[in-house]
Amino acid sequence: MSGDDLTSALHAAPPLPPRTDLSPAALIDVGERLVARTWSTGLPSWFWGEGVCLLGIVRFAEARHRPVPAAVVDWLRQHHDSGISVSHVNNLAPGTAALIAATDHPDLVAAVDLLDQWFAQSPLITRAPNGALEHWPDGVWADTTFMAGVFLGHLGEHRRDPRLVAAFGEQLLAHADILQHPDTGLFAHGSHRGHTLWNFWGRGNAWCALSAVEYLELAARGRVPVDDDQLDRITDLLLRQLTTLAALQPDHGVWSVLVDNQPENAGILEPSAAAGIGAAMLRTAIVLPHCPPEIPRAGWRAVAGALAYVDPAGTLTRVSAGTVLQLIPFGYSVIRNDRSQPWGQGLALHAVAAALLAHESGLSAALPRGSHTGSAWE
Repeated sequence: MSGDDLTSALHAAPPLPPRTDLSPAALIDVGERLVARTWSTGLPSWFWGEGVCLLGIVRFAEARHRPVPAAVVDWLRQHHDSGISVSHVNNLAPGTAALIAATDHPDLVAAVDLLDQWFAQSPLITRAPNGALEHWPDGVWADTTFMAGVFLGHLGEHRRDPRLVAAFGEQLLAHADILQHPDTGLFAHGSHRGHTLWNFWGRGNAWCALSAVEYLELAARGRVPVDDDQLDRITDLLLRQLTTLAALQPDHGVWSVLVDNQPENAGILEPSAAAGIGAAMLRTAIVLPHCPPEIPRAGWRAVAGALAYVDPAGTLTRVSAGTVLQLIPFGYSVIRNDRSQPWGQGLALHAVAAALLAHESGLSAALPRGSHTGSAWE
């Protein structure tokens, strides 16, 4: 069979110019609008989109040297008290925010323990032959590294248990073995019945990059020892991925929904992926002194490009729908601009938080002088 369906790509909206003001004050204003919009829209379920949002709100508070917001703590308590239903690895995602909040609110450990018990005992947990957690039976997805893997890592740090931290690292490596392209370092969205489908979905690349940098930051904090070989391998896979993404990035900063500009999706921009990838790039440059300079430059460009899509009400617009694994590239062309998407809000907050930390860490030197648009980014 041959022939691409270009109907969506040909009618893609033109890119917005990147945001020009990335000062800390401007970033805080954007972040506060994103948070307000997120709560006004509502986070109804103990599920993955909510988990991405909660962690984004927490990261934004941390970047401002503030405690976990009371609204996050109240949300976690209310959902635990009303009963958490756990039936999928996606239900682990809110557990990361609960673990961070538990430092000052130890009663939240009860919710964490419930998640851990399900993960340890549920027959619904399946694995690929190499040990990678399956998102659905017979399918390994990039999403799982963030929804379940990051939870495992933070649980290990909370309990000072090197085995759990190692399990997080093992998941990153096992997913990379299946999903990371050996030549480019980009990640496919997923595999189906043992076959990797080489669709380089932007948000999937964001999930993997953010998960890997979470591991590097955990290792740098030094509260739990990590295996040096595992750390080196994860560092290598992350730098290979981010270097390629930097090379593929357009001047306006926002990658197409499939980051390699596959013809059916070329020009269909997806700012939530740019927000997540940009956050990962800036955080990688903070945690790795030897990070290639093109990575933080691309990170700032991605943040500037993604935050241009935050409307006055605080919604990150043009975010792709909740996306299951697609058998053909055209399936990734669905952009939902009719409502706020929680994963979009959360990833935008990750971007704001990373940019604030980058300013604090001296990475603002990677920003261009004067104008932040057009050739000034070169």
